[in-house]
Amino acid sequence: MSRDNDVMTGRPLSGVRVVDAVDGPLQTVGRVLADLGAEVLRVEPPGGSPARRSGVVHNGQSLTFLMRNAGKHYVTLDLDTAEGRAEFAELAASADVVLRDEPRTGDLAAERLRERNSRLVVVEMTDFGTSGERAGWVATPDVHAALSTVLARSGLPDVTEPLLPPEFLLYESAAVQAVWVVLLELAHVRATGEGDIADFSVQEALIQILDPVFGVGGSARAGVPLSELPRGRPDARHLYPIFAARDGMVRICVLSKRQWRGMFEWLGRPAEFDDPKYDNTMTRFGAAPRLYPLIGQLFAGLTMEEAVEQGQQHGVPTAALASAQEVLAEKAFRENGSFVETTVDGAPAVMHSGWFELDDSRLPAQTGDGPSAHTGVPALPDARPGRLPFEGLRVLDLGVIVVGAELGRLFADYGADVIKIESSAFPDGARQTPGGELISEGTSWGMRNKRGLGLNLRSEDGKRVFADLVRRSDVVLTNFKPGTLASLGFDMDTLRSLNPGIILSESSAFGNHGSWSRRLGYGPLVRASAGLSKLWSYPDEDDGYSDAITIFPDHVVARLNAAAIVALLIRRDRTGAGGRVSTAQVDAIFGAMADLLLAESLAPGAGPRSEGNDRGGDAFRGIFPAAGDDEWLVVDAQGDERFAAVAKAIGRPDLTGDEGYATAAQRWARRHELRELLAQWSRARDPRDAAAELQALGVPAGAMLRVDDLRADAHLRSRKVFGQLVQPQLSHPLVTNLGEARTRTLGEPRLGPAPLAAEHTRQVMRDVLGLPDDEIQRLLDAGALEENPAVSAERKGVR
Repeated sequence: MSRDNDVMTGRPLSGVRVVDAVDGPLQTVGRVLADLGAEVLRVEPPGGSPARRSGVVHNGQSLTFLMRNAGKHYVTLDLDTAEGRAEFAELAASADVVLRDEPRTGDLAAERLRERNSRLVVVEMTDFGTSGERAGWVATPDVHAALSTVLARSGLPDVTEPLLPPEFLLYESAAVQAVWVVLLELAHVRATGEGDIADFSVQEALIQILDPVFGVGGSARAGVPLSELPRGRPDARHLYPIFAARDGMVRICVLSKRQWRGMFEWLGRPAEFDDPKYDNTMTRFGAAPRLYPLIGQLFAGLTMEEAVEQGQQHGVPTAALASAQEVLAEKAFRENGSFVETTVDGAPAVMHSGWFELDDSRLPAQTGDGPSAHTGVPALPDARPGRLPFEGLRVLDLGVIVVGAELGRLFADYGADVIKIESSAFPDGARQTPGGELISEGTSWGMRNKRGLGLNLRSEDGKRVFADLVRRSDVVLTNFKPGTLASLGFDMDTLRSLNPGIILSESSAFGNHGSWSRRLGYGPLVRASAGLSKLWSYPDEDDGYSDAITIFPDHVVARLNAAAIVALLIRRDRTGAGGRVSTAQVDAIFGAMADLLLAESLAPGAGPRSEGNDRGGDAFRGIFPAAGDDEWLVVDAQGDERFAAVAKAIGRPDLTGDEGYATAAQRWARRHELRELLAQWSRARDPRDAAAELQALGVPAGAMLRVDDLRADAHLRSRKVFGQLVQPQLSHPLVTNLGEARTRTLGEPRLGPAPLAAEHTRQVMRDVLGLPDDEIQRLLDAGALEENPAVSAERKGVR
């Protein structure tokens, strides 16, 4: 795409300059910023970065580097010389953002860079942050899986070991969190006129974005917090069950009464389940041993395609578990723009096209002759130090379940007036509670700081109220099926006619276009369709799929949309016009495995595959038992030096003198005996002590942590990662995430409680629309507005 075309498409970060000095696994951060229009100047040493030769390699070319760095521009600097450091400092002085995964001292220290450019944002991205007892530790994806608690919930209870999740999920998820940190910091610059230094920790990012323990959960959990799960791996296969079809496996998602009624009809109305009590999700889960065999018999006579098609016809969300080849061959992913045909070294290939659709146009990687003019991020006319990034911003939150809750919360935390709109006819599935409580822990986390409005958008009065709210707002959030908002009378043209500056954020399972755009979709079904569920499984187990309890990619998608919204706000400052961003959940998954899918398209069989805990490449890699009840240690020692370090730690330095272990290939061939030696050592040790001992020798290692371990973790406490959220309806304060990174000038997020459904209806109508009490009551009586029964009862009691 030429520079002129770039201006025509209006990439929202056009004019923003980013200096990208990232050589490690977080290179995707700069790629996403470039897709949004930033001028990303990638700094490399003479001779090129080692990243050009690492990752997924095809015919000598790193496909990982290709995908993570598309759209960037390149600058060669030798930072080991005074001249190179001076040139870097000059670049930073003219930039808006500096990204680094190796913090520097002296003239290149973040503080020194900001002395020359007070509006500069420096994001220092490391595995565990620049302070705390783990600041010097080294990590890999598997170590992060252990320390973020993801590993503790991955796997099946009837298999001895927990299951390592696919490697690409960890750093690629953290990269999206870092993208959000960058855009949040730019919003901070916009609101205050001052830059910042962000100390970004991959571990802390993963605690928030990859199946977070202190965050909103999926509707299948029915409000049960992760802290109440059994100590061992929870058996969650009943939540989104998988059944064998004639030619593969299919997954269903039956949560609502409507979906169950469709399943009941599809099964031929079995008399055993012809009882209203089975309209309840938890009752059905309890009957799974009797119900699921009937569903299994139904699917056994169908092909995957037939099962999916009939599921759609009956209103039962259904998806086939796809392989990488099936993903690449699926025409729906060409129709929605997820994949494009390309060439790599002259060979035909299929490439993921990016994460965003902006103003109805897909945003692929930038191309062109050179960067656009640098204009930076102008401060607002009323900018002042200490102002929250989104103070004065009004957000109408129509979102539901995880993506909906998270996206609105990200703005509410930092000052926006986020109005959560619900109705009793279409309740948010995130509000389910196990015992009919007023609110759950997950809802409290996901909806904190918002105001609750009960509004019936299917009534004419309700539509008029919504139109008036749009006129007085900045952002509308939805994650309905494409076309739903338009069917209510509020397509983008209508919203723009009401408010030319309005920004609409949309998210759906498979995007706005193509034959799957209206397909019923939930995260587990998207994972199945995207090829992820097949990868997250025990390779030798027929029923080894282990992603059922995971909340992914919902939190990732929320941050992608949030980043794009901030970018559109920056564009609106320049142009006065709003905009529309749309994302598909499936693209969050494809983006994380883009290099592997590209490899598969070039050489079938070279792409993603299920490895389980057998990562390959060297012997001292994987999960090892530790002292205690279901305690585990992850060790990821690759290379001769780390092999020698482990050998020394376990009291077997003689192993390094054995010619049979001289190379990684030789060690891999004898991996079983070497792993048993390490297991004998680890079984007698506390996993935290064992990890610390190995880390002291430079070996990536980590104990498998659980929820309670995070609460008590000394490293996280010293970094002030958690705060306390007081929700009036709960008997105890909740541990909650406190900020996206450790920052200097950006303040901590607000920790106000979440609203009950329709808790603030009267307040919103008075504050925002200025309606008198008699008009509010009329709208309540007409059913256009709704008020929470508890609030209404309290109000009547006061009278």
